[in-house]
Amino acid sequence: MGEMRGEWVDMTAADEHRYRAYRSPAAGERGRRGGVVVIQEIFGVNEHIRGVSDGFAAEGYEVYAPALFDRTDRGAEFGYDDAGMQAGLALMRRSDLTNAVLDVQGCVAAMRSAGAVGIVGFCWGGRVSWVAAGKAVGVAAAVSYYGGGIHEHVDLQPKSPVMLHYGREDAAIPMEHVETVRGSHPDIPCHVYDGAGHGFNCEARGSYVEAAAALAMERTLAFFAEHVG
Repeated sequence: MGEMRGEWVDMTAADEHRYRAYRSPAAGERGRRGGVVVIQEIFGVNEHIRGVSDGFAAEGYEVYAPALFDRTDRGAEFGYDDAGMQAGLALMRRSDLTNAVLDVQGCVAAMRSAGAVGIVGFCWGGRVSWVAAGKAVGVAAAVSYYGGGIHEHVDLQPKSPVMLHYGREDAAIPMEHVETVRGSHPDIPCHVYDGAGHGFNCEARGSYVEAAAALAMERTLAFFAEHVG
C-alpha cells in the first residue's frame, strides 16, 4: 500500500471514553471536499483500513478511522490469517454497537464544523455504519460494505442517504439476508456483485475481487460527491 500518510490522534467520546483514531488529511487537488469516517472491520484499524483512509483522503476528504476496539483491547489490530480472524471475532462479540456509534459520533463531530461528513464501514463496520446512519447526529451519507447483521436492524430508519454493497458469493451473508434488507428499504441503493464474496474490497485478503472493488468504490465516491462534497 505504500507509506501511510496519516497519523494517530487522541479522541474523547461523549461518555468520556478516550480512544484513538487514524486521521488522514485531505490531499485532493480541489482542496478539502468534506469529511469521511472510515469504520473498521473486525481486524481493527490495521494497514488495510489505514490505506482505505488514505485513499479517501487522496480524493479530497479529511478522514478519521476510529479504533473501536480501544474500549476492550487498546491498540488491537490483526492480520487476515485464521488467528487474526478468531481474535477479531472475539473482540467483536465483546463490543457494543451503542458504544461503537458513540466513537463514530466523536469523529463526525470533530469534522462537522468544516463541512458535511459521510461514513463508510466494512464488515462489522458495515453494520456499525448502518446503525450510525439511524442513530448518529450530523451524518450526511452512509455506505456499508458487506455489513453482516444489518437484516437484524431493518426497523432502523436512516436519517441520511445510504448505499449498500454486497458480494453475491458471501458465505457470511446469505442472499436471503440481503433480500430482507432490500424488502424493508426498497428505496436504498443496494448493489450486489457477482463473483464476489466477503471482503472483496480488501486487497490483503484472498477474497479480493479487483473489478468489484473498483466498481463499488466508483459508486461510493459518486455517492459522497453528491451528498458530502
